[in-house]
Amino acid sequence: MIIETIQQYIKSENYYFSQHSDDERKNDNLTIKEVEEAILNGKILESYKNDKRGESCLVVGFTNLGKPIHIVCGTKNKNLVFITIYIPTPPKFINLYERG
Repeated sequence: MIIETIQQYIKSENYYFSQHSDDERKNDNLTIKEVEEAILNGKILESYKNDKRGESCLVVGFTNLGKPIHIVCGTKNKNLVFITIYIPTPPKFINLYERG
């Protein structure tokens, strides 16, 4: 997966949230617009080419107001699907780019 392709899915509104990702988004009080913003200015932090659910990746990005967001996404049936979404915090993450 490459970030430009993921961003194109967002621009064309060709994506959906898994139930888990939508629950996690709401738990962190993130709006759909914030998720879109984070992807549109984000970069791929980790790639998971051999995931049992299919190829996916971890995108790190910021909202227009500077809020950091991690988004794990993949593709299914020619759509981008969000697998999980969260604000990275310790102890799982030392900082935005490093696992704890």
